[in-house]
Amino acid sequence: MKFGKTIKLFLIDGDPNGRMTCELSNWTGKAYKIPRIKVKDCTDRPDLNSTGIYLLCGKNDEGKDIVYIGEAESVLKRLNQHIAQKDFWNEAIVFISKDENLNKAHIKYLENRLHEIAKKANRYAIENSVIPTLPAIAESDRAEMEEFIENIKLLINTLGHKVFDEKREITTQKKQELFVIKAARGADASGEPTADGFVVLKDSKIATTTTASMSPSLLKLRQKLIDEGTIVQIENQLSLNEDYIFTSPSLAAAIVMGRNANGLEEWKLKNGQTLKGFELTNQNVE
Repeated sequence: MKFGKTIKLFLIDGDPNGRMTCELSNWTGKAYKIPRIKVKDCTDRPDLNSTGIYLLCGKNDEGKDIVYIGEAESVLKRLNQHIAQKDFWNEAIVFISKDENLNKAHIKYLENRLHEIAKKANRYAIENSVIPTLPAIAESDRAEMEEFIENIKLLINTLGHKVFDEKREITTQKKQELFVIKAARGADASGEPTADGFVVLKDSKIATTTTASMSPSLLKLRQKLIDEGTIVQIENQLSLNEDYIFTSPSLAAAIVMGRNANGLEEWKLKNGQTLKGFELTNQNVE
């Protein structure tokens, strides 16, 4: 069962685009969000000289989100090194312990696990060229670090990065049925609405051809997904190589069906109910 959380944001420079801290009630951890151009100003934050874990966030040449996950015994010193060494990032997210209870083994453990979670989520390209090693730590320390990770995931999402979020919605109550499309030219896909849009699930079949009336912007996106390997050809069939989040159900339906489409009408539950009908029904439920 999920409970409400109290999160305290503090704008260090009085600027929403500047440095900020993020703290969770009853947790000894602390997060910093630091724009690259503000790292040089962080000499006024002595706690950034302590041991911690950090993420460098930016975009690659194709505009895809990219992240580097690292650890350091002096986070501020390491961030200054990265300014000279890495140019892709424009923002750093740092996690430290207010009671200075993180040691070298702890942060190495956090680095390995966060790398693993980010790779599985597959939302950001990972800049790390080497997979961080997993140190041997006591069972009690592992339990504490796993709790630390859950809070990291919560706070980094609050700070605008979904690097550790699963693409599929996971509910603790009843798992909703998947919506499906089975249509012409081999289209046979499953998906579900999420907070980010509409996710079409891995191995969904994509129409092998497109109609003449399909809009140029949709054709361009379809070709981009093919070129980057998100849509792959297996024998005579096109298939989705990973869970993929589209910004709307209609965009998802159009790519799946190879034509312009109204996703609210095309995506249906197994009982035939449309996504539009499902949403209207849910609105009427107290």
